[in-house]
Amino acid sequence: MYYFALIDGFRLDDNYEEGTLGLSFSTSSQRVTEHYVLTFDGVVLQKEWDEDRKNWTTIWKSIETECDVYGKCGEFGTCNSNNSRICGCLKGFEPRNNQEWNEGNWTSGCVRRTSLQCGDIGAEENGFLRLRNMKVPDNAVMLNTVNEEQCRSQCLGNCSCLAYSYYLGIGCMIWRESMVDIQEFSSLGVDLYIRLAQSELEETGSRWKLILAITLGLGVVIVVLVMYYIWRRMRRRNESNVISNNDTHSHSIKLESGFDDVKLQDLPLFRFEELVAATNNFDLRNKLGQGGFGPVFKGKLEDEQEIAVKRLARASGQGLQEFMNEVDVISKLQHRNLVKLLGCCVDEEEKMLVYEYMPNKSLDAFLFDSGAQELLHWRKRLNIIEGICRGLLYLHRDSRLRIIHRDLKPSNILLDEDLNAKISDFGMARIFGGKEDQGNTNRVVGTYGYMSPEYAMEGRFSEKSDVYSFGVLLLEILSGRKNTSFNNDDSLNLIGYAWKLRNEDNIHSLIDTTINNPCFHEEILRCIEVGLLCVQELPEERPSISTVISMLDSEITDLPQPMPACIYARQNPMS
Repeated sequence: MYYFALIDGFRLDDNYEEGTLGLSFSTSSQRVTEHYVLTFDGVVLQKEWDEDRKNWTTIWKSIETECDVYGKCGEFGTCNSNNSRICGCLKGFEPRNNQEWNEGNWTSGCVRRTSLQCGDIGAEENGFLRLRNMKVPDNAVMLNTVNEEQCRSQCLGNCSCLAYSYYLGIGCMIWRESMVDIQEFSSLGVDLYIRLAQSELEETGSRWKLILAITLGLGVVIVVLVMYYIWRRMRRRNESNVISNNDTHSHSIKLESGFDDVKLQDLPLFRFEELVAATNNFDLRNKLGQGGFGPVFKGKLEDEQEIAVKRLARASGQGLQEFMNEVDVISKLQHRNLVKLLGCCVDEEEKMLVYEYMPNKSLDAFLFDSGAQELLHWRKRLNIIEGICRGLLYLHRDSRLRIIHRDLKPSNILLDEDLNAKISDFGMARIFGGKEDQGNTNRVVGTYGYMSPEYAMEGRFSEKSDVYSFGVLLLEILSGRKNTSFNNDDSLNLIGYAWKLRNEDNIHSLIDTTINNPCFHEEILRCIEVGLLCVQELPEERPSISTVISMLDSEITDLPQPMPACIYARQNPMS
């Protein structure tokens, strides 16, 4: 339950004689700076007036995660907001409809794998499986019992009892018909005991016995391996400290804009020989891709950790400045939608960055490959869009620095094993300090087709430059087509093509056939409108990334009408 004090202007009218209770509001002497909104999908929002932005901002909402939606995972389903796939079946249960379940529609819930044999003559007695840290289901029946053992006994003796929970201060709760709206927490929560057939319990118990036996049998081997691993780590750390202490002066470079020197010893240092071994001497078979910075190789360290090694090409046009800029920017950042920098290597003319390895490479490998496009169904694409938004919001607003990426495009969006988006390649990024909100440069870097007009033509960049790039990227995700794939079309590029279809009242034709399902049209068309708002010609007409998120989440229901963009001819990529 959400408790709150009365806001100025509200008055509670309690009429004991008539048995009524009311809430009245008057603005005669108070200015309204806060109000509540009930959205079409039942979410309560608390909004506060932001005088600086001249806009209402959301400061609280009744549903924080998807798991807060009642019955999100259906009957006998359990929800965990920390998982990439939030819904799962309780142990001993399986999806009722596998096709819907795989498409991300979990409302049909789960069914038992093995029926209960309660009350049957000669049948094995059922038992209970303990689930920790749970939010218990709805519609519990309260029983008057002395302790947990009595609660368990009463549930076991009642064939209609599906589960029980005993919590001090509340007592005994049982569930007889269905179990809906269950959540798993990482901590807190209560113990929930679900009733299962004896065969299901034996399967679970046997599995744990086997694991225990294997663990005990290999105990001595594991101890030896752990000791060897610790010895190797300590030896490597000592070697790194020696390198760091010896090279303090040679590993520092002064960055522009008055920032402090970047010290490479602030990051874990890898030895050149270590990365040569990890990549099998930079074998071309381990090459993941090529950028303006240089080639990227897959590698595996001695502890079996997989890495991606970004090696500065000696003939690279970006050179040392971008190398140090990327180290400076990304070493200060930590977010689940930004690629993680593990360390770097500087050995004479060799300069390398070491990142976490992304098994699914980059977004363009899926988006523009007809064979791989089918893996990006609508829910996956929407999750990728939301991940990019969260990463940009962190860069623009939520980190202790304000950072403009300046090179947002599909090849710089990496995908992990669950196809979650992570923004990468910060070699072109710029840090704003203090109250700075825009910059100017005579050296325009990035990729034409994703640059905002003011940046490509005048060298001016700001948060709205990234918003423009995001708008192009969003239209590519929705259409499955590259912005620069219109060689023989009068539209010049994807933005022009989208406006052409919109003016012809044929915007549905823009949608990638892989996701062109009428069930999703409302969401997809809203995303297209947001994309067109992001690629408007004037920066001040584009929404901020926080506003974009509100638009995509339908917190802003009535979208403004986008103004046609200034469409200029496609040019060759530049970096």
